[in-house]
Order: sequence, then C-alpha cells, then structure tokens
Amino acid sequence: MKSNTVDLRSLEPVLLCDQGSVRKGNDRLQWTMTSQQDLYIDSTAVKKEPLSPAHNGMLTSDIVSATTEAHHNYARTVIPNGTDYHHQENGHHMQNGHNSSDEENRYDSNSSSEILTNGAAEDRMMKCEYMLHSLPKRLCLVCGDVASGFHYGVASCEACKAFFKRTIQGNIEYSCPATNECEITKRRRKSCQACRFTKCLKVGMLKEGVRLDRVRGGRQKYKRKIDADPSSYVQQAPALKKPSNGPVNKIVAHLMVAEPEKLYAMPDPTTPDSELKTLTTLCDLADRELVVIIGWAKHIPGFSNLSLSDQMSLLQSGWMEILILGLAFRSLHYDSRLVFAEDYIIDEEQSRAAGLEELSRHILRLVGRLKALGVEKEEFVVLKAMALLNSDSVYVEDHEAVQKLQDVLHDALQDHDLNAHPSDSRRIGKILMMLPLLREVATKAVQHFYTIKMEGQVPMHKLFLEMLDAKISEVVCKKMY
Repeated sequence: MKSNTVDLRSLEPVLLCDQGSVRKGNDRLQWTMTSQQDLYIDSTAVKKEPLSPAHNGMLTSDIVSATTEAHHNYARTVIPNGTDYHHQENGHHMQNGHNSSDEENRYDSNSSSEILTNGAAEDRMMKCEYMLHSLPKRLCLVCGDVASGFHYGVASCEACKAFFKRTIQGNIEYSCPATNECEITKRRRKSCQACRFTKCLKVGMLKEGVRLDRVRGGRQKYKRKIDADPSSYVQQAPALKKPSNGPVNKIVAHLMVAEPEKLYAMPDPTTPDSELKTLTTLCDLADRELVVIIGWAKHIPGFSNLSLSDQMSLLQSGWMEILILGLAFRSLHYDSRLVFAEDYIIDEEQSRAAGLEELSRHILRLVGRLKALGVEKEEFVVLKAMALLNSDSVYVEDHEAVQKLQDVLHDALQDHDLNAHPSDSRRIGKILMMLPLLREVATKAVQHFYTIKMEGQVPMHKLFLEMLDAKISEVVCKKMY
C-alpha cells in the first residue's frame, strides 16, 4: 500500500475554507467546549482492557454499546474511511472532588445540534464545539468501566480515580492474598486492592497528580491559582540579565510536573507484521496522544484564559508539531530509530516497509538537531509549549494574549539556560531556530497521513480524523488569504 503524498494545492476544490469548520460532503467538524469558567477535557477514544494479566496488558479496540450502564445517549457515527463508532450526543463535565463520596458528581449536559450557517461568522462560532462532548467514549484502562474523563494521566472511571486518590493521599500499602495477578474488572475491582493499585500504576496513573493536602474546593481552587495570570510567575523576577532561581523557573517546574506519562502502543501480537498493521498502530497511538495533548495544554500557565475559540485554533494548528517534537525527543538516544512509544520502536527497514521512509528521514533530521544541541528535558517541555503557542493559525483572534504567553515562555527558557548553560549565551537562539524545521516536518507528516486517510484502507479514530481535516483546511485557507 505504497502511497504518494497528496499535494495540498490539489485539495482546494475539495474543502470549503470556512472560518473554523471543515466540510466534505455531508461531514462536518463540530466543536464542543465547556464554559470558559470551567475547562476540563474528557478522554474519548474507545478502548477495552483485557480480562486477565495473561494478555500482557494488551489493549484492544472495542465499541461502546448503546445500552451501556453509563445511562447516556449514544448515536452511531460512520467515519468517512469506513470505521464505525458510537459517539456521545450529550456533553458531560466532571470535576474532582474531595473524597470518594464527592466523586459522585452530576454531569452538565449540553446537546449537540446541527447548526446550518450561511457565513463565515457563524462558522467561527461552530469551531468552539468539539473537544469535550462529541467524541467516542473511552473505557477505564484499569477496570473497563466507562471512563468519566482523563484522571491522573489516564482515561479512568470515577471509582478508580477515587481509589487511586484515596490510596496516595492516605499513603496506604496493600498486600495481595494471592499471587499478585488478580483479575481487575468492573465487577471484581474491589476484590483485591493491591492488584487494583498495581494496575493503576501499570496503565500510567501519576502519583504526582494527586494533591496531598486535601484542600477542599478541588480542581477549580487550584486552577484559578495556576491559570489566573501567567505573569504572576514572573512578577517578582529580576530583569533577565543574570542567572536567577526566581519565580520564572516556576513555569519550567510546572511544565515538568504537567508532562504526561509515557504511552504504550500495545500492538496485537497475534496479528502478523504488515504495512497496514504498522499504520493502524501509529494512527491509534496518535489518537490517544491527541487526548493527552488536549489535557496537557490546559496546564500551560495562562492557556485556559484564552478564549475557547483561540484554544481550539491553537490546538488545531499545532497538534502535529507537538506530536513530532515528542517523537523526536524520545528518539534522542536511539540510532536511526524512532520511538513512537515505549513498546513501539521503528528502525529504517520497518519504516521502509510501512511506506514511512521519507517521513522518517525528515524526523531524524530534527532528532539530529536536538541531539547536536543536547536539548534537556526542561528545555523540551518549554519548547513544546512554545510550539503550541507559536501557531500561525489564521483563526486566532486575540494575538496580543497569545503573544503575552509566548513572551512568558521565552523568558522562562532564557532564565533556565542562563542558569544551566551560563557560558553559552546563544543557546536559546539555537533552540528556537529549530521551530521552523519542526513546522516543516509536521507539515510533511500531515500530508502523509492525509494521503493515508484519502486511500481509506487504514482505520482512524474520529478525533484524529477531525484534527487532520482541520489542519488541512487551515493550510488551504492560508493559500486563499
């Protein structure tokens, strides 16, 4: 299934370039967000956890039944390339509580209705109606129940979220009465706390994500403190003429804590290797990474204070750059190999067999630049946030607010480098000069996967498809401006 990359110039007749919407036939990109006062991103791609540890922790794709115990309304959606999903019609919002009883919060529901528009102005409003509530439903990676959101770095249900929080806050130690291989399912999750907690850690739940102070007020109390004004991180900082350990570096520390846990591709070992299997695995992994990126973005100081429209515009524009930068950084210590996930490393021969040879070569160029500079993780997390805010999206409305966040991140990176590399005054410039190469590589990646989408042979999740279409639409729009 070798494919030639689609020339973006050929796409102009296919896509109508409306401000914030993508139309192709009867398909329409719809954006759904919560109110600006309460931004919380739910995870949504459908996954099912195996019933036994004998499956080696492998995840398999599944479809949520319309009669699920979640008691929500689902509608059947047929993705353009032939993959079927059930996706939720009612939006939901969940907020962290104080203890296990507080976790039983009500959902705020907003129905998604089709809005027909006659002009670009109304379409601009439509693009704020996507990430939260119109996507397929995820299952809890711990027990297989319906996930209520993305908690402590992992799609999980309220019960497992509360259990993990309770365990960490109480510093509780468990012991398994059997062989530490108990089956954890929705019905049996209470049978062994030790194996349940081990499962939480195995799927990637972050201990660092749990507050130990038990302050009542939950997510919003802390969120307002963090996101109220990014300049609060630097108000007390001296002029950046000399190294300091002052407030600016709090941003670096904050981004380090917000950095997501490692992802695992978990390809099906029973399926023989092939180009289709490789591309399917990568598309599935990209979809799950997109969910992580959405959750990560709201932890960038000041990002949640942008309008919902601008948040979505930045995510639409910069998502592939963030994916590529993460891939390149993970691959730093691997010679000519790309680390797509901890358990999915592709060498040159595998890239060639999957039709990824040219794209891999471009990504390895970026890896070489990162390696030559010896980019550290502190620099990487700031550079990743800058890549998101460095968007040249034609849909961004408040450029001044975005520029302010860029300046704060720039100052944080400069302050870090003045401390860590005082003898290299040009280091920050060298790092920032990688952003154009990153954008170039990301553009090639978008073209490649859009070609795969058009061929229709590789199943893709709805979120990945919509973000891909949105990015292509943006490129076409720039040509028309």
